[in-house]
Amino acid sequence: MVPVKSFMVPAEKFITIDRDVNVRQAAEIMRGSGIGSIFVSREGKIIGILTDTDLVRRLVAAGLDSTKTTVEQIMSAPILTIEENKTLLDANDLMAKAHVRHLGISNQAGDLVGMISVRDLVVFLTNLPRK
Repeated sequence: MVPVKSFMVPAEKFITIDRDVNVRQAAEIMRGSGIGSIFVSREGKIIGILTDTDLVRRLVAAGLDSTKTTVEQIMSAPILTIEENKTLLDANDLMAKAHVRHLGISNQAGDLVGMISVRDLVVFLTNLPRK
């Protein structure tokens, strides 16, 4: 089976925002970039992830003001990770078990080196040869 590192978005391509940015600005960046998640950083280190699900469940459903709420207040943290040599099937199983749509990819030293989403898994599966 294919390892997750072959389908991950590498860390160098992450779009990140500072933890103090308000949620509205983050949502605008996500919309403009056509992405469903954005990484949250503090002093250049990734500390969490803000997803479209976080926006709905923790901001909209809670009736919070998007211009007064920081991304750190509603982000998901810590980021759930899987080791880069695990398979896409392993990633799918972990996402299903944890009820998440994004996984961080870590190297053997535990450093975050990439990210994979449910969308990435769907793209892989829809491109498999059909019997």
